[in-house]
Amino acid sequence: MHRVLKAGDLRFSAAHAGHAQGFERAELIGRSCGAVHTGLAQCRLASGGHVDAHVQSYEEYVYVTEGEPVLVLEGKACPLVPGAAAFIPVGAEHAWIGPDGGMASWIELSTPIPRGPEGPRDTFFVGPPGAPERQALDIRDPRSRHLFRMTDEDISVDKLKVGSRVDAPTVSAGMNTALLAYSGIAVKMLIDQRLSAALATMFMVEYQPGGVAHPHDHPLEEAYIILQGEVEAMADGQHYLLKEGDVFWTGVGCIHAFWNRSDTTVRWLETSSPAPPARHGYRFNRDWDYLDEKLGRQG
Repeated sequence: MHRVLKAGDLRFSAAHAGHAQGFERAELIGRSCGAVHTGLAQCRLASGGHVDAHVQSYEEYVYVTEGEPVLVLEGKACPLVPGAAAFIPVGAEHAWIGPDGGMASWIELSTPIPRGPEGPRDTFFVGPPGAPERQALDIRDPRSRHLFRMTDEDISVDKLKVGSRVDAPTVSAGMNTALLAYSGIAVKMLIDQRLSAALATMFMVEYQPGGVAHPHDHPLEEAYIILQGEVEAMADGQHYLLKEGDVFWTGVGCIHAFWNRSDTTVRWLETSSPAPPARHGYRFNRDWDYLDEKLGRQG
């Protein structure tokens, strides 16, 4: 099971009636396409707008794509910027305040998948966002337990070949913040256990020209939002050319693959829900085809 949503087909509508102003959401992935773990949306908030303070019975993962919305999380207000990521734990009180000018936009993953109108409530509003003192995003501060920001240098293997300055405005370099590179692919984690997430992961993926992920599947759902470039994707035997703004989703057991046949890099934001297991997170067709040949195609 999979879904492809083209950028031109996104439809926004006002959300949280009576508890928000200037706030709109476009559902990308949800129950309507068969997802059971992935509630994915594109959100936008106008200057002067807001979303009242509330708590939720699900985790929320945020990646800012445009503008500078202000996230008020557990009483602290932080203006976010493009490339910033935020994790909102279950039951954490939070609100949104619109940017000082223009429009802000972000990708939002919710898991467990939010309940529909027929289910018990899972979002509880507690009042207006207020006007707390704003504190600039500082990912070096150890108290920034739920915030992160990725720059272009963070996903460049060449940039990471040399040591970082002790005063570099980044998180301290280590295994838990490392860039993973393989088969022409670079993966940079944004939100996982390091930011206290328990139920999913959110990360950035970049394919070099010629980069490939051979056909495989997972015991989890994945979503992909194309941010730059274009990539050929396959799911359940069907092929697609995904471009900037397109959304792709694969359900549990959906065999899928990617090929960057262009002459430039392609980058997308990816989510996995539930979070990948310690073992057997991937099942590559080529490995089991090899075993079949090795055994002489018996039975």
